[in-house]
Amino acid sequence: MFRPEGMPSLGGIGGLMGKITGNGDGGMSSSMKGFLDCLGKVDSELRKTPGPWFFESSHPMMIDLIFVSHIERMLASSAYWKGLLIRDEARFPGICKWFDAFDERESYLAFKSDFYTNVMDIPPQYGPGFFGGFEDKQDGMAKAIAGTDGKSWKLPLSHDDPLQPLYKGPPLPVCALSAADLDDYKNANSEEMAQACRHAAGWKLASNGVNVSRFAARGGPKGAKNPRKTFQADLADPYANPDDDIRPIVDATLRLVCEMLLLPSNNDARTHEQRLKDEFSNKISDLVTNSEERKGVISSLAYLRDRVGVPRDLPLAAARQLRAHLNWVIDELKSAN
Repeated sequence: MFRPEGMPSLGGIGGLMGKITGNGDGGMSSSMKGFLDCLGKVDSELRKTPGPWFFESSHPMMIDLIFVSHIERMLASSAYWKGLLIRDEARFPGICKWFDAFDERESYLAFKSDFYTNVMDIPPQYGPGFFGGFEDKQDGMAKAIAGTDGKSWKLPLSHDDPLQPLYKGPPLPVCALSAADLDDYKNANSEEMAQACRHAAGWKLASNGVNVSRFAARGGPKGAKNPRKTFQADLADPYANPDDDIRPIVDATLRLVCEMLLLPSNNDARTHEQRLKDEFSNKISDLVTNSEERKGVISSLAYLRDRVGVPRDLPLAAARQLRAHLNWVIDELKSAN
């Protein structure tokens, strides 16, 4: 991930003959081949134990706990920069079983990140990543992770995430699932689960709304003026100031977003998206009345959307709802221009 792959290694005469006869590595770079070989060895060791863990234990040991944070980053960076899904049961069944066992533990949800958060915070820690690898898949995966594919961060959301399985374990804290009568989360009704995830996001937004609106207003035209040193992480700017002129409108808009997320069940045939259109489109256009305000609110909501962190702010199942609803409001404001 952190080196350019360059040209694939021919491996001398033997490697060249492998290309000619079809027994070679298919043009794979030597660094990628070495990475896959290493993963294969790890997978083999995991499959030697009777349970999912590295040692014969009914629970994760220190080696599991140390290793999982590194492999979790590899899941994200391999998909984003190389188009490689490590969590592939056909290729790495031992690693998949190991991650499934972690996912089933509610405690893991408290520190499990998502691909987007990881690929945003990896470069400042490890250096820049380089695109390459399985290039036929890489571009699509990177766009899906970054929410720029036009669907992964847009309503309606898919029930599950194709790159980051949500229901191998509890997608929300167990107490929240029980409160929504979703203890059997693996077989839950998709609409009921979506509502529970929306409510989790809405509750979190409502619980800290004033500070969230102040944070979002950094994205306004007069915000984010940081006189101090810059930071290696592109999205980090702890000393930025909000745009106080646009902040009241941003705050009012986020109250509408919160209201959308906390909508109760409906008793008619309308989809959630239809209800948003029917009940909130006019409220948004009445609230943000001129083009300069619209630009400021759009940039503020985008600033917030791009900085929703997992698990710091929300579990992924709820974070994707918040991102998608922010995008829905952004699209409504753009269509009014």
